[in-house]
Amino acid sequence: MAAEREILIRNADVILTMDDSRRELSASDILVRDGKIVSVGPGLARRRHEIDATGCLVTPGLVNTHHHLYQTLTRAVPGGQDALLFGWLRTLYPIWARYGPEEMRISAQVGLAELALSGCSLTSDHLYLFPNGSRLDDTIEAAQDIGLRFHATRGSMSIGESAGGLPPDALTEREGDILDDCIRVIDAFHDPREGAMVRIGLAPCSPFSVSRDLMRDTALLARDKGVMLHTHLAENDEDIAYSLEKFGCRPGQYADDLGWTGKDVWHAHCVKLDGSEISLFAKTGTGVAHCPCSNCRLGSGIAPVRQMRDAGVRVGLGVDGSASNDAGNIAAEARQAMLLQRVANGADAMSAREALEIATRGGADVLGRPDCGRIAPGKRADIAIWDVSQIESAGSWDKAALLLAGPQKVRDLLVDGRHVVSDGQLVALDQRALAARQDQLALALING
Repeated sequence: MAAEREILIRNADVILTMDDSRRELSASDILVRDGKIVSVGPGLARRRHEIDATGCLVTPGLVNTHHHLYQTLTRAVPGGQDALLFGWLRTLYPIWARYGPEEMRISAQVGLAELALSGCSLTSDHLYLFPNGSRLDDTIEAAQDIGLRFHATRGSMSIGESAGGLPPDALTEREGDILDDCIRVIDAFHDPREGAMVRIGLAPCSPFSVSRDLMRDTALLARDKGVMLHTHLAENDEDIAYSLEKFGCRPGQYADDLGWTGKDVWHAHCVKLDGSEISLFAKTGTGVAHCPCSNCRLGSGIAPVRQMRDAGVRVGLGVDGSASNDAGNIAAEARQAMLLQRVANGADAMSAREALEIATRGGADVLGRPDCGRIAPGKRADIAIWDVSQIESAGSWDKAALLLAGPQKVRDLLVDGRHVVSDGQLVALDQRALAARQDQLALALING
C-alpha cells in the first residue's frame, strides 16, 4: 500500500487494543500506513481515506491456530455426525480420497471466507492428504484470493491401514516423497520476514498416522529450515490409549522424546493433557491450539485451558475442520471457549476479555507472530470493526464484552491495511457464486 493510501479509522466507540497494557480506549482513532499501525488515540488528524467507526467496537483481527480448510465440502455428513474421532475419520477418509485440486481450492476459499466474515485476519491450515494431484499450493492460492494472512502447514500421513495405521493406504505417501515436498513448499512459499502474508509449517497428521522416524525427521528438517511444527496431540481417550499401547508412554512424553516441544511447536487439541504434560509445555514454551466446538462435537471433552493458562502455556484458538465443527466462525469459537471453562471451573473461570485475548494476541503468539494480534504502533494493521449499534448488542451495558452480547460477524476487516470485508461483504470474491460452486462440488461427491 502506497504511503498516500493512509487510512484513518475514526471515532470508534471502543478500541480493545490487546497491547502490552491491555488498554481500552473510548472515542478514539487508528492511523494506518503501509500496512502498519502508526498511531492510536483520540483526535488524530483527519485523512483523505477514512473509515467511520462510530457505533463500533474495534479489536485486533482474530487469529485461528488450527483448521482443515479442505473439510468445508464435507459438513454434516451422515454417518459421521454422531461418531467419536476414530469412527468419524473412517467415515470421511473415503470421501476425501475423491478430491482433486479444484475441490481443495474451492473448499479452502469457502473456509477462508467464513473465517474472514467472523473477524479472522490470520489463520493456519493443516493439510495432510493430497489425493489426485492436489497440492498445498491450492490452499495458498485460495488464501491469496481472499486476502487473509496464511500459515499453511504441509501435513502428511505415511502409515495406512495395512501397516496398523488409521487412514486408508491410498491416502498415505512415501516418507521420502513427503520430506522432498516439504522442502519444495518451504523454498517456494515461506516468508520469514515481519509482516509476512504466507508462512509454511511442517505438520505430520498425528502420532497414529506417521512413523516415529518421520516425526523425528520432520522436526530436524523444520529446524534446519527455520519453520514451525504442528500436529494433533492428546485429543481424546482413544488417542491416549493408542499412545500407551503403541509407544508405551503418554503423548506428551512421546512428543518430547522426538523433539516435538519448544517455542517453534504448537499442538492441536490437547484435551487430555495431564499435569506433568502441562508443566512440560509451560517449561518448553510449546503452544496449544484449543478447538472447543470440535471437541464438543466429537465428544472429546473439555481441554484444561484454565490450568494451561495459569501454568504459563501459550494458548490460541482453532475452529478445526468444518467436518468436525460444521462451522468456521472464530468469534463463536472464542465464546464457546469461555463458556466451557466456566462449565468446568465456575462462572469466574474465564472472562469475555480473556477469551478475546486468547483469540487475538494469544493465537498470534502461538503462531510466532508478535507483529500481529495487537493494536499498537508498529504492529501490522490487521483490524476487525464490529458494529455494536445493531440488535445483537442493543441494551448491552458493556459494548467491549463482545463475546457476551455482540455480533459474531464483522462489519469491516482489514488485513495489512487492506479491506478484506467491507460492510459485511467479502471484497475480493462473490459470496453467492462461491457458495453455489461449493454446493455443486458437494453434490458431485454425494452422487459419486
